[in-house]
Amino acid sequence: MIPTHIPIPIPGGLHGPLPKFVKVAQKLSTETIDDITQTVSAEFKKFAHIDLTGKSVALGVGSRGIKEQRAVVEAVLRELKAAGAEPFIIPTMGSHGGGSAEGQLKVLESYGYTEAHMGVPIRASMDAIELDKLDNGTPIFCDRMASEADYIIACGRVKPHTDFRGPYESGLIKMLAIGLGKHAGATALHFNGFKKFKDLIPEAGRRFIAKTNLLFGIAMVENANEDLRHLELVAPDNFMQRDAELLVMAKASIPKLLFKDIDLLIVDEIGKNISGAGMDPNVTGRPVEFIEGFDIGPNIGRILLRDLTDVTEGNASGIGIADVTTQRVLRKMDWTKTYVNIVTAGVLDGAKMPIIANNDRDAIGIGIRGCPGVSADKARIVRISNTLEMNTVWVSEPMMDEVAANADLSSISSPFDCEFSDDGDLLGTIE
Repeated sequence: MIPTHIPIPIPGGLHGPLPKFVKVAQKLSTETIDDITQTVSAEFKKFAHIDLTGKSVALGVGSRGIKEQRAVVEAVLRELKAAGAEPFIIPTMGSHGGGSAEGQLKVLESYGYTEAHMGVPIRASMDAIELDKLDNGTPIFCDRMASEADYIIACGRVKPHTDFRGPYESGLIKMLAIGLGKHAGATALHFNGFKKFKDLIPEAGRRFIAKTNLLFGIAMVENANEDLRHLELVAPDNFMQRDAELLVMAKASIPKLLFKDIDLLIVDEIGKNISGAGMDPNVTGRPVEFIEGFDIGPNIGRILLRDLTDVTEGNASGIGIADVTTQRVLRKMDWTKTYVNIVTAGVLDGAKMPIIANNDRDAIGIGIRGCPGVSADKARIVRISNTLEMNTVWVSEPMMDEVAANADLSSISSPFDCEFSDDGDLLGTIE
């Protein structure tokens, strides 16, 4: 059992004098579509030739915290009902939610997807059928209820993946191959390891499309504010082309840190609603496994994780990327949910335990101690809410020359001291 208090009696202690901080605004991608309802209505007309009267339609919703997804799903459901269809929602999240139907229903509910609110049935089961096999023998699965519906709709955000690089990363193709495959499908594909995903995901997607009756896919691309930059309903015969093209757009739109060198990155929270990896390696440059293509962003010496999001419900996947964490995180961890997710994915480093500090103040001191040659008062420190919300960050004064030299960075506060509660908890919010 991990102790709830761990003394670290080292010469000089952990609490060196910290530099002052300044709130800094980062100028990131902000292109936004004008109206979700109008966009969905216009896109839905592309499928007006399909008679949906009395047809059952399984609309898959995943576990990611996509800010505008519910509004998009609501708009699509209205169009389906108006066309005479009989839609229902199913969870499409592989092994997430603890790998159980009840857990996945709770994930949907946490995002506001209830039958009362959505006006359609929500049906969850881990039962899946085998559709086909890849050339290497890996089985491809599909949610049984989705396979028995007249049509399937895949819904997903297109973005760079957190663990592999390829022409198809997180998007419609992966939602088919893994999301709709339930726990069985996720386990089967992850057995091969992420290094093979760039080849296996598109092969699995092609076979899934050939073996099922897809109506269309809902493809969303977010800007750095998590607002929708692009929304498109994609026909099945265009999945492969559009998923690859939208990934290029997404890579230019993701939030990022606009700095060169950071000694200590303080991350207030991680969670599955923030990133599949808890904290996005497209921001930190730290994938769970070493895979080429993540040498982006600033050079970061150490990462401190302070907390988990409420929505992640204890799933601390990605904690292993941090160097230091807090007892607060340990108290909130659901070890079963974390381990089910990590073991299914096969990326065991994502659940390795960092050094556990008693509080934020100790954690900051430990993090700086882990940066050779760096004294506390000269440390280059950046604090962010999470790897999604980075329009405003805290920056220590030793970095202000870099801020002044970058037109996409601007100071929005006077210098201030970092303050702690009597219990050593960091005070103040990012905004």
